[in-house]
Amino acid sequence: MRIGVFHSKKISRITLQPSAGEYNLFGDTSFIRTVLVGEKISIKVSGSNVLLEQAGGSKTFKKIKFVPRKNHSALKYSPSISNVKSRIYEDGLELTAAKSRLRLVNIVDMENYLSGVIESEGGGGKYLDYYKVQAIMSRTYALKNKKRHRKDKFQVCDGVHCQAYHKKLTHTSKIRQAVKETKGEVLVDVKNNLVTSYFSANCGGQTCDASYVWNTSVSYIESFVDTFCIHTRQATWTKKVSKSSWETFLKKEYNVTEYQIGNLLYNFEQEQRKAFFIHPSLGIPLRDLRKKFRLKSIYFSTHLDGDNVVVEGRGFGHGVGLCQEGAMNMAENGFSYDQIARFYFKDVRVINYYKELYFKQKGGL
Repeated sequence: MRIGVFHSKKISRITLQPSAGEYNLFGDTSFIRTVLVGEKISIKVSGSNVLLEQAGGSKTFKKIKFVPRKNHSALKYSPSISNVKSRIYEDGLELTAAKSRLRLVNIVDMENYLSGVIESEGGGGKYLDYYKVQAIMSRTYALKNKKRHRKDKFQVCDGVHCQAYHKKLTHTSKIRQAVKETKGEVLVDVKNNLVTSYFSANCGGQTCDASYVWNTSVSYIESFVDTFCIHTRQATWTKKVSKSSWETFLKKEYNVTEYQIGNLLYNFEQEQRKAFFIHPSLGIPLRDLRKKFRLKSIYFSTHLDGDNVVVEGRGFGHGVGLCQEGAMNMAENGFSYDQIARFYFKDVRVINYYKELYFKQKGGL
């Protein structure tokens, strides 16, 4: 996999240091030297090139590459920019210039990439089958979206635009086990196509129809009651918004006022998930209210309390697809990873992507 790391940061200079193993350093097609653990290499942008800073004389190249000489080699990336912490990634690195900044591409084995993603997305201390379902979902995402950043000369990025990938796997050996034991496995729909593996932190007790969030229905996504997450940390929340801010926004954006509909403007019940505030005829998507007032989800009810609108919400995130806290609870209660996947996605199955690809190329058995 080619992963764009520090993709959202404007980095013009960086220091690289092997933290494990050793690397061969190349400038364009020329071998420069072998870099050992603890040695530091500084590189910066120089026009449309990258400059390798060396004691014996700096030199520019179109491309600089760190190629690992041993398994489990890892590099520490230390950008020269304030408030950006160092990260350690496994496997190789390619550096080029892109619009006065460094383009950093981690060239990484799929299983090493997935291990870093799962720890970045889900953290430690979870049951094995939870990590397994995250592994097949993250692998499915990576393979389905491997052309997403083609114009940037890598496949996916390290941020939530794709999948969070903030470092190599560091703390949770169980994640490595989950990735290994599901090697090659992905989720497909009834037409054998890779699914879009949506997930959020907590659905609040009812998953969300994809059309409520993105205006497009998805055949394998349905809204249904999920009791596995209702007693977890992010199941409920409350926020207060000033009455004046609430009314001003609704009047400005949708021409809906208290004069027209009275206290309905502030009092809204959502026992079952809805797409629109009060009534669809008013044309006020709940996702717009969430964005404006920075709410944790669109699954909320409201009531007036003095000069404030009290927003009482459920869940955290868009609520579409797999509910992470629900899946964690299912794993804790003995459900297998494929049962968890099929609970949250309708009419899907787990297959081995590489075996399926092989037999497609061979024309079947």
